[in-house]
Amino acid sequence: MSNPLARRGFLVGGAVIGAGALVTACTSNEPAAQPTAAGTQPASPPAAGSDNDQPGKQITMGFSAPAADHGWIAAIAKNAEATAKQYSDVEFKPVEPTNDINAQISAVESLIAAKVGVLVILPNDGQQLNQVARQATEAGIPVVNLDRIFPDKLSYRTWIGGDNYGMGVAAGHYIGKKLKDKGVSNPVIVEIQGIATLPLTQDRSKGFADALKTYGFSVTAQQDAQFTVETGNEVASNLLQAHKKIDAMWNHDDDQGVGVLAAIKEAGRNEFFMVGGAGSANAMREIQSGNSVLEATVTYSPTMASSAVRLGRLIAQGKGMSDLVENQVPQSITLASETITKDNVAQYLPLGFES
Repeated sequence: MSNPLARRGFLVGGAVIGAGALVTACTSNEPAAQPTAAGTQPASPPAAGSDNDQPGKQITMGFSAPAADHGWIAAIAKNAEATAKQYSDVEFKPVEPTNDINAQISAVESLIAAKVGVLVILPNDGQQLNQVARQATEAGIPVVNLDRIFPDKLSYRTWIGGDNYGMGVAAGHYIGKKLKDKGVSNPVIVEIQGIATLPLTQDRSKGFADALKTYGFSVTAQQDAQFTVETGNEVASNLLQAHKKIDAMWNHDDDQGVGVLAAIKEAGRNEFFMVGGAGSANAMREIQSGNSVLEATVTYSPTMASSAVRLGRLIAQGKGMSDLVENQVPQSITLASETITKDNVAQYLPLGFES
């Protein structure tokens, strides 16, 4: 068996399966019926159903994302490509994935120069890639901003991503309710963040703290990792050594959670329960086993990349979403963070990604 600390799986598992479920509404708007005469009933809303998945205007879609050295990012790229291939009217044009800010800027500039019809960008850092995204929009290329947001709304046509604050809230409610139901007072609650400087991490921590507060609880200790197996293992080991008794733990990221769980098993600790984050397949299997400290994970699904591709196609073709009355794709779409437990894990497992 391979060393769990060296696991850097890039398989998506079933992540692509059902990826379209997040934006099943991405089908065309039928024109509203017109009133037959003055004073009659108002026009009816657009009819349900459409043919937007049928071939339409041919478009070229540029795609840029960080390097796939993390299970979640790997699934982002796989989902985007797989969804684009479902459409004969989409020419998918990905650039080399990279974790280098300047290299990603250059790659996006090359897509602008190629005059693609739409850009889907998951930036390494929204602040640092804001200007090149703005260049794209000013060149008439709509940008679908995926996950890490550009601070300037003029830099993107539509943003789609997970609910980071909602992730924290979901984790906080699961932990708070369970501890309250058990009658635990003054619990020791530890939190393992991802990258502390990212706004998404700060949002997750705020949501967690706000939810815990409703139960009269607060975080005892908080330490950041770097979204990697190795850092997850190191941080968890430090926290376990510093706290001889823990009641609950929230780990922001299931990829780094591989290392966190390895540290817990190595220490022989099982007096607490743990909640993960993102919804990886290996985390779900731990939950399903029923013999792990990991009892739940809160979703931040990479299927959002599939939805971003669908949205980009609609925008480039001048179409809207059939389940909405409006003729245009919304400016912002925040996906819900759902709580996966042993009771519903079988439903979510096909959407998991491999860490």
